[in-house]
Amino acid sequence: MMEEGVKWACDYCTFENWQSAIKCTMCRAPKPSGPIITVEPYRSSPGLEPGPEWDPPRTESSSGLLICPDSSARPRVRPASTAESSSKWSCQVCTYLNWPRAIRCTQCLCQRHRARSPTEFPQTSGSNAGCRPAQPPSPVDPCEEYNDRNRLNTRVQHWTCASCTYQNWPKTKKCVVCDHPQPNNQEVIERTDSEEHSAIINVQDRARWRGSCSGGQSQTRSPPTSKREAQVKMDFQRIELAAGAMSSREEQEVDFKKLKQIKNRMRKTDWLFLNACAGVVEGDMAAVEAYKSSGADIARQLTADEVRLLNRSSAFDPGFTLVHLAIRFQRQDMLAILLTEVSQQAAKCIPSLVCPELTEQIRREVSASLHQRKGDFNCFFLSDLVTFTLPADIEDLPPAVQEKLFDEVLDRDVQKELEEESPVINWSLELGTRLDSRLYALWNRTAGDCLLDSVLQATWGIYDKDSVLRKTLHDSLHDCSHWFYTRWKEWESWYSQSFGLHFSLREEQWQEDWAFILSLASQPGASLEQTHIFVLAHILRRPIIVYGVKYYKSFRGETLGYTRFQGVYLPLLWEQSFCWKSPIALGYTRGHFSALVAMENDGYDNRGAGANLNTDDDVTVTFLPLVDSERKLLHVHFLSAQEMGNEEQQEKLLREWLDCCVTDGGMLAAMQKSSRRRNHPLVTQMVEKWLDGYRQIRPCASLSDGEEEEEDEDE
Repeated sequence: MMEEGVKWACDYCTFENWQSAIKCTMCRAPKPSGPIITVEPYRSSPGLEPGPEWDPPRTESSSGLLICPDSSARPRVRPASTAESSSKWSCQVCTYLNWPRAIRCTQCLCQRHRARSPTEFPQTSGSNAGCRPAQPPSPVDPCEEYNDRNRLNTRVQHWTCASCTYQNWPKTKKCVVCDHPQPNNQEVIERTDSEEHSAIINVQDRARWRGSCSGGQSQTRSPPTSKREAQVKMDFQRIELAAGAMSSREEQEVDFKKLKQIKNRMRKTDWLFLNACAGVVEGDMAAVEAYKSSGADIARQLTADEVRLLNRSSAFDPGFTLVHLAIRFQRQDMLAILLTEVSQQAAKCIPSLVCPELTEQIRREVSASLHQRKGDFNCFFLSDLVTFTLPADIEDLPPAVQEKLFDEVLDRDVQKELEEESPVINWSLELGTRLDSRLYALWNRTAGDCLLDSVLQATWGIYDKDSVLRKTLHDSLHDCSHWFYTRWKEWESWYSQSFGLHFSLREEQWQEDWAFILSLASQPGASLEQTHIFVLAHILRRPIIVYGVKYYKSFRGETLGYTRFQGVYLPLLWEQSFCWKSPIALGYTRGHFSALVAMENDGYDNRGAGANLNTDDDVTVTFLPLVDSERKLLHVHFLSAQEMGNEEQQEKLLREWLDCCVTDGGMLAAMQKSSRRRNHPLVTQMVEKWLDGYRQIRPCASLSDGEEEEEDEDE
């Protein structure tokens, strides 16, 4: 009966498989049909010397395979043709027997090592009287001879760096990767000498054992004590090597399972971060830009699991950021961009970045509220009406804390350009002061997703980090392409004619331009156009008012062209009863969109507008002007030929789609209504948690003391 520990060796790759395996685990070769002869491995005993009983009988049934006693703890199976096996060469790394013409190992692709033949040790001569004639020594199996030598060579040829774990050649005094000095060369030399000594003892002991096998049984005397100790030491070495091989395989299996678990937990942002890290090392700026445009944290640090996934310990260390990698690999161009982004993110503190857990829950709520309507016009739409406003509790903070809050949440450059350089917002004292309808430009990402970010900021107060809104935009454009294409084509023709440009395009040219607009919606980071704002108005089911500069200008202040974004975008393809009349406001400056939000106020009572509304006290009403600073009516985009008309007809259309009123100053304005009590609870919780961080800030004591002293002097 065959023991369970005995394995069968594959004839092709020499891998030892379990008896239950019908194919080789490594190369999938079928199990050999010939008999497998098993022999008990050699066991050292103080009272017994190996004798001729170790010579296996050469029978016809066993002529195909022979068992050769080996220094390892398991019997080795080799072909009977010794000339054929001896002509092969053994790999010095994996000990695989390769054909003579092979210049590289078939298994590990290592270069062939031109080694000299092993040293032959003379057999012990003695009297063979009364014994059977001595047989010639059996040919030496190359696998047996090279095993210990290969283990010795692999350990001597390299030294491991204590800093980056890179294996260097013994002649190098410093690590070639990190320039770390070689640690204590004397210890490496002593360990090498001991390993060489043990290897020589192992080879000499095997030679003596083979010589004793050729002698008779009468020479059964006890070996000397030193030989017995060496043999016991060899047995322990064999056990350790076998255990090490088993443990290494088990460790590989455990590592594979753990890496698989780590990969399953990875999200899209995590993969973008790893690609960005690899991009810094390889000099790929596109990978860094892709991660930056996702709106993730530029100062994110590598974890130990992420370093294991990258599988390059010489380059990546836990705790490293993109800036660290750019410094290590001297990427000066990337370093300047990364440092700028890190400083901006460090200076900004918006609610969605302060509360990442609540932000993720809000993103899931947004995804759950997206639905697709059935029918001919099967566009996607949001089922919830949410409007983001800054909390009124900001006014209760000390002036210094208020200034810090506005610096961290607002885009001061956009605010200045829209207010001062070209008065687009907050130009009316009546709306900004008496009606508390001042607009604030929130800071967001400076990539091509700024339009989608600003739309979600004006409604839910978050970014489109997972590109949910972009995907919805693309799907709506694709599914309702015929509806939007007709509006877009008609509007482009009318708009060009309004500037005196009379031309006609072939249908193929129109189709090419429309295909380009569709492609922009599907590319993360791609800049969007007016058509996409028109589609977003249908997804939100509410009007979008864009306050933007009229001209493109260079950094020198030169006018480059005319912008076409400012105006009102109505969901004209929906029924009016299916839409809300409370709009959102966006700002546009130099190719960048920003969310324009107001601050909560005490309600609509006694503010002098030309209408009497029965609203609750907690309802915030923001008056958005429908005229520019020159009192001209804002353009309504994507009107059909029947809807186009003079200014009075457009004003009538605006009153139908928005809650409009005329102020005491005679200004037409749209009313944006929001209720903190009726707002989404997750958004309210996120804003409260963000505001709590500023409530805990106390103004500087020296500043308050100075102010008190000034007040005392005034008295």
